[in-house]
Amino acid sequence: MNGNGPVDERHERHVREMREKARALEAEAERSDDPEERRRLRRQARQAEFDCEQESMMAAGDIYPTP
Repeated sequence: MNGNGPVDERHERHVREMREKARALEAEAERSDDPEERRRLRRQARQAEFDCEQESMMAAGDIYPTP
C-alpha cells in the first residue's frame, strides 16, 4: 500500500477478485470435456490474468495507460 487508504484497499480487492476470476476460469477449463470450451475458458483466464497484471503495474507506477 502507498498510503491512499480506501482507494488502495478497493484497488487491492479489485485485483484480488480479478485473480480469483482467472483461477476460477482455469479450474472450469480443467473440468470441461469440450476442447473448444476448454480453449475458450483458458483464453479468458489468460486475459483476466493479463488485465490483472496490467492494473497492478499501473497502480505501482511501473507502466502508464496509453492515451
